[in-house]
Amino acid sequence: MRVGFIGTGSMGSILIEAFIQSGALNPEHIVATNRTISKVERLAATYSGLKVARSNIDVVRDCDILFLCVKPVEFKAVIDDIKDEAAPEQIIVSITSPVLIRQLEDLLGSKIAKIIPSITNFVFSGATLCVYSDRMADEDIERLENLLSHISAPIRISEENTRISSDLSSCGPAFLAFFIQKFIDASVEETGISREEATQLASEMTLGTGKLLTTGGFSPESLQKSVAVPGGITAEGLHMMEKELCGLFNNLIHTTHAKYEEDLEKVEARFFGTKVE
Repeated sequence: MRVGFIGTGSMGSILIEAFIQSGALNPEHIVATNRTISKVERLAATYSGLKVARSNIDVVRDCDILFLCVKPVEFKAVIDDIKDEAAPEQIIVSITSPVLIRQLEDLLGSKIAKIIPSITNFVFSGATLCVYSDRMADEDIERLENLLSHISAPIRISEENTRISSDLSSCGPAFLAFFIQKFIDASVEETGISREEATQLASEMTLGTGKLLTTGGFSPESLQKSVAVPGGITAEGLHMMEKELCGLFNNLIHTTHAKYEEDLEKVEARFFGTKVE
């Protein structure tokens, strides 16, 4: 099986490196291209055997599964470039959330999937969100999910829930890191603890908490109850946070959804010259 990548920016590179380092793919099973070829050449220098393609068409002609790892504004140009070469038996995978399955089906005759990866996949963790077109047979889905399972937990979602699922899975690491950063900043400012020590403590806490919530049998609610003794310090802190953070996460979701709707309209206009209804 040969797997192709068009786009080796941040997420494209993360996927390539995670697949190789997890053992899901050998470098010689990968062919990739990018608008800036030197980026692919650097990957090939690191992973001997990875094939550098000089054009999008060269990738399409040489792969069974093709990952499209490009920005929404670049998507239509890439599709126009490859649509005459894409074969019905090929699986074409978009990782761009505002590009819809129906838009890809309108322009390509191939089997279509959309996945939303996460930076956590780089350490073979976290989820990969999966949406499939009706052209994908059960064996096609199994083939793709077997590949993704080396670096993540593939989770099937409905396309209408793409944004909120991405908020939790893909944007979530940045949001959580921001919270941790501010916790560290305040710890240093208020107490004089060194930034290095505070960062180590907060990072180890985050890792342990993740394990408790995934394999430890805890829910967010039960974990809070287990730590917060009534009338204790943790309970007092949680009470303050409940008041201070009221509405914050609702506003966060409103913000990400508004930007997503804006992106949907831009993609629809670029693909078909119309706005999303």
